[in-house]
Amino acid sequence: MSTGDPGGGRRGDTPPPRTAGSEAEVLRGFLDYLRESVRSKVEGAPEPEVRTAGVPSGTKLGLLNHLTFVERATFLGERVTDWQGTFRAAPEDGVADVVARYRATVARANGVLDGCTDLGAPLPRPRPNSPAPSVRWALTHLIEETGRHAGHADVLRELIDGATGR
Repeated sequence: MSTGDPGGGRRGDTPPPRTAGSEAEVLRGFLDYLRESVRSKVEGAPEPEVRTAGVPSGTKLGLLNHLTFVERATFLGERVTDWQGTFRAAPEDGVADVVARYRATVARANGVLDGCTDLGAPLPRPRPNSPAPSVRWALTHLIEETGRHAGHADVLRELIDGATGR
């Protein structure tokens, strides 16, 4: 990693993926890039600072916890009844716990996506009485949601320990 920011924090930029091929490969490439970016913002963040709310809506640890629920709801069909509550990690959860849960959820979501060959088809997820979105919509939504929160995590991590970059 280079140290290129004037505040003396770590900086390590990873450029966006250079995907080629199908639309599905491009969408999944960008989603995986953003997943890795937001995960890396949380992993290694110091305790207890990672739990201290930099803004009223939650902490960096809460952002990754929230994204775990978004992945589960979108790709796995799990129902979430308290979206605001997903922005807070349980008091007993450390950084490693939240990161491990996110990684496991992403692996399960990727398993579902591996079986999807038609982006226009509905996601194969179990949720009675609730139509599933198309695979294309779900991928685009997760790119938007993960990218948005990766930006939040960038700012919050820099406030905690000066670390910047993706």
